[in-house]
Amino acid sequence: MNTSDQKINDPSSTSHVFDTVIRIGLAFLLFAWVFQILTPFIIPVMWGIVIAVAIHPLYLKLCSLLGGRHKIAAALYTLIALALLISPAVMISGSLVDTSQQIATKIQQGTLVIPPPDQSVSEWPLVGEKVHAIWSQAASNLEETLKKYSPELKKAAKVIISFAAGAGGGVLMFILSIIISGILLASSSGAYHVSLKIFTRLTGDKQGQHFTDLAAATIRSVAQGVLGVALIQTVLAAIGMYFMDVPGWGLWSIFILVLAVAQLPPLLILGPVVVYVFSVADTTPAVIFTVWSLLVSMSDGFLKPIFLGRGMETPMLVILLGAIGGMLMSGILGLFVGAIVLALGYELFMAWLNQNQESVSEES
Repeated sequence: MNTSDQKINDPSSTSHVFDTVIRIGLAFLLFAWVFQILTPFIIPVMWGIVIAVAIHPLYLKLCSLLGGRHKIAAALYTLIALALLISPAVMISGSLVDTSQQIATKIQQGTLVIPPPDQSVSEWPLVGEKVHAIWSQAASNLEETLKKYSPELKKAAKVIISFAAGAGGGVLMFILSIIISGILLASSSGAYHVSLKIFTRLTGDKQGQHFTDLAAATIRSVAQGVLGVALIQTVLAAIGMYFMDVPGWGLWSIFILVLAVAQLPPLLILGPVVVYVFSVADTTPAVIFTVWSLLVSMSDGFLKPIFLGRGMETPMLVILLGAIGGMLMSGILGLFVGAIVLALGYELFMAWLNQNQESVSEES
């Protein structure tokens, strides 16, 4: 009997193998159990991390104004952020409720008047003639049009209601995320050291600091260059529609925000709104609103180079491609995850490439 057969038949060796398998199984079971418990909180926690990292420079300035009182600064930030989130949400929801109530009342009283469409509507590509025909029919006989298209209107109403419910759930999730970000900011130094240990463990002592700072800089870049620009465009568009008294301006603002985050021009929404404004308003304010809408839609052309990739060595194109690809895969949160992953991959590839070049130069 050789040595390997003796080890296999050795009771102590067999017991050691079983102990190892049991420990690995218990560890896996524990990790799976912990993951299942934390699953409902993964998205709010990740958003809390993103918000905390993005807002950290402003938080440090707030701390200096308060004399280095981190807990007070974190509490004040949390209250301000919640107010900035809840106030527009209440205004937009109030706008939707008021608009729907006015439309419902006018329909019941038979006083709802839809202005006829401009002839230019028929010249819209692909859908112009059909939209012009339906709009003209609604302007001449609204009741008959509502009866004719009642199945389509019911489907559209279900989509809008589900969208509104999802938006309400999103607001609640962001409220929780802001509270989590405030907690993280109160202990920001400890959170940074934990991140540094994780990256150092994964990439080594030399690259840990670099990749930790790169991840933080990428989050701030995407927050400013993508979400920040989208919010600026949405606010400017909402101001224009509010002053022009566009019905349901809050709902159109939400659609514009979604388009702007998806890197699509807000003019896709503002274009039809401009046509509506020309049909109900005087020429001068309608022209001013048109110019305003064009400026809002084109503003990302000069805002994005200012904010996106600022202070980073990683090319802006890499950050933008990562943000767009991540969003297509995983939604809005993928903006940050995709940008971070692609930036880290780019830096690892460039480090490997430069290392090979250094090796060739040393050999020569």
